[in-house]
Parts: sequence; structure tokens; C-alpha cells
Amino acid sequence: MEKEEFPKPIFQEKKSLNHSAVVQLNEEEALDLATHLKEKLKAGLPIDADPQSIATMVAGLGDPRGLLRLRFADSLGSVGKAAVPSLSQAMLLSDQVTVRRAAAKTLTLISDPASLAALTDAFLNDEDSVVQGSAMGAMAAIGTDAVEAILSILKKAESSEMQIGLANWALAFIGDRAPEALRDAAQSTHPSVRKAAISALGSQIQSLDAQKDRDLLCRALSDSCSEIRSEAVTLIGNLEDAEWGESFLVKALSDSDSWVRKNSALSLMKLECTSSIPILLRLSEQESDPVVSRVMNLAIDRLQKSEDS
Repeated sequence: MEKEEFPKPIFQEKKSLNHSAVVQLNEEEALDLATHLKEKLKAGLPIDADPQSIATMVAGLGDPRGLLRLRFADSLGSVGKAAVPSLSQAMLLSDQVTVRRAAAKTLTLISDPASLAALTDAFLNDEDSVVQGSAMGAMAAIGTDAVEAILSILKKAESSEMQIGLANWALAFIGDRAPEALRDAAQSTHPSVRKAAISALGSQIQSLDAQKDRDLLCRALSDSCSEIRSEAVTLIGNLEDAEWGESFLVKALSDSDSWVRKNSALSLMKLECTSSIPILLRLSEQESDPVVSRVMNLAIDRLQKSEDS
């Protein structure tokens, strides 16, 4: 069988402000190119990876038709690392938000550490929340190599709450693929980094039962940051090991922070630590925070029912 030949797409060029060639496609050209790429992918043929072909596909990311943008993204994903420089430039420099969004999402498909600098730049500086989210999604897809860059975002005082939340999500997504990096981060001088690392290690603590991570949890219980102590007692409740965790949780019931006390009571209830009922009864009578008091009483009620059953 003769190898099927596909027609080469037609394209137009214009010069950008930085004098590099930028391809523009009209709607008919974009459709022809998308059809051409679809046929090649369907036939299992490689997508052309020369600079001009890549630039043409990147131009297609600005098409108003979502299905066509998806075809261009899939084709660029098939090209792989060779497309990273052009996609990075489009994500950072395009004046079309559609192109910046699509470029960031396509970099997720490629997951190349070489794109980390551009992804970090876009995440911190692009005003569009979708671009920010897609950039962090691409960093999460890269995995272990992205941990340092993600942690650097958490260290920035100017990072927004949304950016911090996305960075925390990415670390949790990476999870047990980067245990040593997260263990190091859990001992950082930056509270936001320690909190994110402890939280990200949560799934590993449950699945691997790693003693190193349990030791980190124990240290986190005396952290100067109350949010970290609160996260630690919640994770202890998720371990499903009442014999190991009860003594730590009982001690945390007397923490100076109300959230730590509340989460400790909830974790004791979750672990069905019925032997903690007496101290919960005593401390609930002394509790000054009405919310914590209600949670303690709820825990007492559930634990008593568990004890009677």
C-alpha cells in the first residue's frame, strides 16, 4: 500500500512587535489544517515538527471553534517537546486570551520540565484566572521536577489566596511522587510551605504508612503556626490508627487555638476513641468557645453510642 500523502496547509504570516514571525489563519485555512491533522493522527502518522508547522498549529489555538482548537492542541501534544518553546511564547506573549489558555492546556499534555519557567511566569503574572489554573495544572502534570517551582510560589508574600490554593492543590496532586522533596518542605522556615507540604503528604501517610511522615506529623503538632497544627490533627484522624493517634489528639484538645481543639475532637470521634470520653466531658465543661463546645459534645454523644453498641 502506498503511503497516503496529505496536502500541506496554506498560511499567512505577520510580524509581531518582537519581530518574530507569527502565523495567522483565516477560518477556511484553520479548518483545512485541522482536517489535515485529524487525518494524520487517525492514520497514525507523525505530525510535522518543523518550526513553521508548529507555528501554524499554534496559530490554530486562536480559532473561535472549540473542536478545532482541541485538534490543534492534540496535534501539538503529539509533537511533544519540540513544540514547547512556541507554546511557551504564545502563552506568555499572545494578546488573545483564548490562545494563552489553549497554550497552557497543551503544555499540560506535554509535561516537559523545560516549560516550568514559562508556566511559573504565566501563573504569577497573567490576569486571566483560567490561564493561571491551566498553568498550575501543567506544573502538577510535570510532577517531581515542578515541586521546587511550586514551593517558590508559596514563599511569595504577594501570591493571592487563589494562587496559594492552586499551589496547594498541585502539591497534593503530585503527592507520593515526590516524598523527599515534601519532607524537606515540611521543615521550611515558611509556614505556608510547611502547611502545604504536610497536607500534600497526607495521602502518602495513609497509603504507605511511612514512619518518617508520622514523625513529621508529630512535629507539626507543636508547630508555631496554628493552621499547621490544625492540619496535623485532621490528618491523624484520617490514618485510621486510633492506638497510635489517640494520645496526640487528646493532648491537642488543650491547644490554645480553637480550630485545633475542634479538629482534635472530630478526629477522636472519627477514630472512635471511646477511652477519650472522660477528658472530652471535662474539657467540654471548661471550653470557652461555643462552637468547639458543641463539637466536643457531638463527639461525646457519638462515642458513647459507639461504646454502647
